[in-house]
Amino acid sequence: MENKVITTKTRSSPLLEAMKIFFKPHPWHGISIGEAAPDRVTCYIEIVPSDPVKYEVEKTTGYLRIDRPQKYSNACPTLYGLIPQTFCGDQLAQLMMQRTGRNGIRGDGDPLDVCVLSERPISHGDLLLDAIPIGGLSMLDGDEADDKVVAVLKDDPVFGELTELSQCPERMIDRLKHYFLTYKQIPGNSSPSCEITGVYGRDEARSVICASQQDYEARFGGLCAMFDELVGK
Repeated sequence: MENKVITTKTRSSPLLEAMKIFFKPHPWHGISIGEAAPDRVTCYIEIVPSDPVKYEVEKTTGYLRIDRPQKYSNACPTLYGLIPQTFCGDQLAQLMMQRTGRNGIRGDGDPLDVCVLSERPISHGDLLLDAIPIGGLSMLDGDEADDKVVAVLKDDPVFGELTELSQCPERMIDRLKHYFLTYKQIPGNSSPSCEITGVYGRDEARSVICASQQDYEARFGGLCAMFDELVGK
């Protein structure tokens, strides 16, 4: 798939500029992925490794909502959140089918997930950061594509120089795999819903991000045009 980068037209209507000042932007729709995407992306962090519960952005309001307590001893080993203005739809599902050789896969209908490696302890979520994608986990949740992009915090003193997931300590990748394979698992259930079909590097991560941008444009691209019409542009 061609890495077609989606850019958003700069809009300067007085009403839109006023809204940016007086109202908090929605983390998924109101914040830019960043002009350097897919090489560097803005990330909205929902949970940190010390969180005893899983927070998730509520799609309607943009506020963090408690999704569920972390099950049993599960704790995400990295910062975890979403990449704004992305969507897991048909293009992302097509990539997964090409990668796995399987049919009947669809996107999970959520923004693209991201795990951000950082040596610095960050005490809470609900924050933005810049990160450099270096790879990802090819994950299926049932028949839904649920990729987990892995990135490093920009200028991080330990992880910041990594450019490929293969340079990351293997035990860190194993911890990520274990978390995502078990975070929904119930003891005694021999049929877990989540499957990691492989691990990929930076180039595939760029393709995943670009595909999710195309899916977002297909799903939500009309919102900006609708806004322009409402404000009389």
